[in-house]
Amino acid sequence: MPPTLRTPRLLLDPYTPQDEEGFVALFQDTRVSRWMGDGPSPEADDRALFGRIFTKVYAQDLFDVWAVRRDGLLVGHAEIKRTEAVDGHEIVYALAPEAWGSGLGTELAEALVAYGFRALGLSEVHATVDERNAASLHLLGRIGFAHVRDIEEDDGSLTQVLTRPAR
Repeated sequence: MPPTLRTPRLLLDPYTPQDEEGFVALFQDTRVSRWMGDGPSPEADDRALFGRIFTKVYAQDLFDVWAVRRDGLLVGHAEIKRTEAVDGHEIVYALAPEAWGSGLGTELAEALVAYGFRALGLSEVHATVDERNAASLHLLGRIGFAHVRDIEEDDGSLTQVLTRPAR
């Protein structure tokens, strides 16, 4: 299980079974899921993904994944994990649209980066972002990530690989 992390306005803690409806609602919101993985998925797939957080990720201690809460409400999802795509550790995060535009994304990304450097002892942290996701690219650029290369996806779109070295 991942440790609990706190920022000035957010609590990152392990998911509980009671979070399923909030998780599914977040991942079913196409404003969010269009930027996640391969894009929007059927609800049944998102429910199965939620189940695997417990049966695989937590049970086998595969990587750190958190529910992101503000004032006790589930407002997002966060993880840091080793991926082949970046040949290193990648941060993944999503916030519900009602949490956009108030600096919470920056707060969340900074918490994940700090965790990667301090707790995991990483020398660099990566992110992969669809080239059309201007908001995430801007946010990550502001907190020290630099574009290092592109990955061409099967549909012809480009995913940018961004890296932030430890300071």
